[in-house]
Amino acid sequence: MTAVKGTVAPGYERVGEAFAVAFDGLPEMGAALAVRVDGRAVVDLWGGVADGRTGRPWERETPSVVFSSTKGLMSILVARLVASGRLDLDEPLSAIWPEFGAHGKHLVSVGDALAHRAGVSAPRVSVSREQLRDFDAMTTLLAAQEPLWEPGTAWAYHALTHGWLSGEIVRRAGGTDPGEAFAEMAASVGGGAWLGMPPEVAASVAHLRVGPTLSALVERQRASRDPSTIDWQERAMTLGGVLPETLVTDDDGFNADDVRAAVIPGAGAIATARAVAAMWSATVADTDGVRLLDDDTVRIVTRERTAGAPVFPAPAPWPRWASGFQLDSDARRFLGGSSFGHDGAGGQVAFADRESRVGFAFVTNWMEAVDPRATRIVDALRAVVA
Repeated sequence: MTAVKGTVAPGYERVGEAFAVAFDGLPEMGAALAVRVDGRAVVDLWGGVADGRTGRPWERETPSVVFSSTKGLMSILVARLVASGRLDLDEPLSAIWPEFGAHGKHLVSVGDALAHRAGVSAPRVSVSREQLRDFDAMTTLLAAQEPLWEPGTAWAYHALTHGWLSGEIVRRAGGTDPGEAFAEMAASVGGGAWLGMPPEVAASVAHLRVGPTLSALVERQRASRDPSTIDWQERAMTLGGVLPETLVTDDDGFNADDVRAAVIPGAGAIATARAVAAMWSATVADTDGVRLLDDDTVRIVTRERTAGAPVFPAPAPWPRWASGFQLDSDARRFLGGSSFGHDGAGGQVAFADRESRVGFAFVTNWMEAVDPRATRIVDALRAVVA
């Protein structure tokens, strides 16, 4: 059995047990779990292997790429602009970003753009590595692009492009580059999270591994693809091939230092579980003296904006979306209807819950597609807080 380190508050033992079970059959996996309730840390656990190539163990301060959980954290930044009166979710995005209005996108609201309804879920042209690492290049590309469907009328998951939309919203409405705004928010609750990996952090970041269920899923998708047509869902993940379909290889994709060092707000945040849980906790409860969002703002930004089948066919169950936040659904179970957050590729899960005043983060470097690990932990926590 994998040795698990850390602390669990009395009454939360079953949550710790569910975390320990997550390592069963995965001897090269590393992971961390952090849970706060009413601002207080009740679970702080870690274990396993941070780098399977060297055997480096996962430590308390080991950060890892959290993939699309980054979108939820970026959405907190956007919500803070709503709270301050500098942003209106129902105004056209072009009101603060005029260039985005090209090709009929001028009526897309800020809220719809955050809810995956902007029509630019994937680039029409293949992105180069230089563009991928250049925030300005990507926002310019998306602003000029003709949408893939009539914006606002349907949705498709903006797997990576969402981050350049939310990041530009932060920059235009907030006047601060998204990497700087992200760093300031993380620092306010103790640090341990970055959007754009600093050089001094590189050696400590967990090395990502692709598990068998994710490899098998990608192979099935590749085999069923019609080479005569564009698979827009695949392009949303790879941006035309600059990233692998699994998002990582042993030494490329989000395992490459130059990619990790770039500001990629749709998937590129690097963080400890403790840092992510603290940020989510601070949206619903005073957390180490900090409250990132007030209750009224939380109600506004977590109103459902997207549900049902996407424009590009995909099997049910389908997720539900608010203004950048993933809501509780059959596709991703949180604690219940008062939860909002975002999961991430390979098994990352992070969220807050208004009623139970929970901030939660499960982070792992072992990436799977068929993945009960975090779900079992959330189920255990639900039983406790209920």
